[in-house]
Amino acid sequence: MKPGIHPTYRYVVFQDTSSGDTMLTKSTIEATETTTWTDGNEYPLAKVEISAFTHPFFTGQMKIVDTAGRVERFERRYGRRKNVEGESEASVDDNTVADSAAAPTEDAGTEAETASAE
Repeated sequence: MKPGIHPTYRYVVFQDTSSGDTMLTKSTIEATETTTWTDGNEYPLAKVEISAFTHPFFTGQMKIVDTAGRVERFERRYGRRKNVEGESEASVDDNTVADSAAAPTEDAGTEAETASAE
């Protein structure tokens, strides 16, 4: 291996902030905090929000975690959609669906009336 290009692979303690559970494993993650493990040695500490201790796949329980406000962040980033008249999105969508459902029926009736009139 070339010296100086690879990260340090060492023991690190991962702590689940939701449940407080900890596990000791090897990793290359950079950590600023340290903690003393049960063997008396001091190891770097990496805090994670979800781990195998609290993840719904492993626990079988649903848990909603929204620490960053995903909807608010999306709206801030992309903004809310606005139509020309200033109506709300729901009323625009409802009117669009109603108009599109009624339009083919009206057109078909008009063509039928035109054909019968000739």
